[in-house]
Amino acid sequence: MVDQFVGTWTLTASENFDEYMKAIGVGFATRQMGNLAKPNLVITVDDAGLISMKAETTFKTTEIKFKLSEEFDETTADGRTTKTIITLENGKLVQQQTWDGKKTTLERELQDGKMTAKCVMDDVVAVRTYAKEA
Repeated sequence: MVDQFVGTWTLTASENFDEYMKAIGVGFATRQMGNLAKPNLVITVDDAGLISMKAETTFKTTEIKFKLSEEFDETTADGRTTKTIITLENGKLVQQQTWDGKKTTLERELQDGKMTAKCVMDDVVAVRTYAKEA
């Protein structure tokens, strides 16, 4: 299950995120805000198995609710409307977004008590690292 991901996570490091945002088509002004934002990621699961992933920043809060392996419509923080499916593969939460003939993958995994989010678009890879709040 996803229980090990439940909690509040704070961004502590971000590598190559500007290049990733460029690769998925994010405009300059939105990228500037995205680079400045230090989001908290709050992950919860309700009794029915519905997972909530909320990204909170001073600029914007976005939330998605989903069940594993069930496709849903997502409006991303940068305004894209995507078909999204999230699966649990080898202990990783794998999020695939498709829109306008494009596809990106976000892999979240736990390593040494931290969560890494690897964002992949074609040959561009960004890695964001989060620490769990106590």
